[in-house]
Amino acid sequence: MIKALFLIFKPAAAWERILHAQRSLGSLVAFYLLPMMLLVAAVEGFGLVEWGKPQAFVHRLQAFSVGKAMLFEALRLLGTLLIVVVCAILIKIFGETFRGRHTYQQTFTLVIYGLSPLFLLRLLDAAPGISPWITWAAGIMLCTEVLYQGVPRVMEPDPPNAFGLYFMSSLVLVATTGLERFVTAWYLAGRMRPIHEIFASLLRHLSF
Repeated sequence: MIKALFLIFKPAAAWERILHAQRSLGSLVAFYLLPMMLLVAAVEGFGLVEWGKPQAFVHRLQAFSVGKAMLFEALRLLGTLLIVVVCAILIKIFGETFRGRHTYQQTFTLVIYGLSPLFLLRLLDAAPGISPWITWAAGIMLCTEVLYQGVPRVMEPDPPNAFGLYFMSSLVLVATTGLERFVTAWYLAGRMRPIHEIFASLLRHLSF
């Protein structure tokens, strides 16, 4: 999370340190991405159990059981991992349309650190009074600012193609994280009864 703060307030220096470190994919996942996601999951899960979330149809806070909160956070963690992998692949593909020859290592690094502000703002999702769309909007706006400094340094595109690659990279992150936020926000607000019933069924099976 400290790295996320540096990326927000001193993005140029933070990106230079990231590039100088030259971490492998395994190191990025094990020592940066997973710890950050687990911290967010723990804080948000605590908020679900202790305070709950406002419900759309009953206009009250609904607390989650420990089992339901753990299952939700585990599935969300897997979904976030999928988003990171898919975004890195898509950005690599878009980079090739701009005549770039980028490695997956480059795009994976860009996505992980580019999404850091969004992970940081997700800590506020633990509070029931804060709209999840506010934290997402603030987080993704900061992500696009971080990417503005990161794309030319990590991807090293030709100057005429730099803005186009930045725009497409930002669009990929906005679209994928926005879809994830839509699904999770609607579920937590009790608007997705079928998914809620699936979760309840899974919990019943796991309890045996």
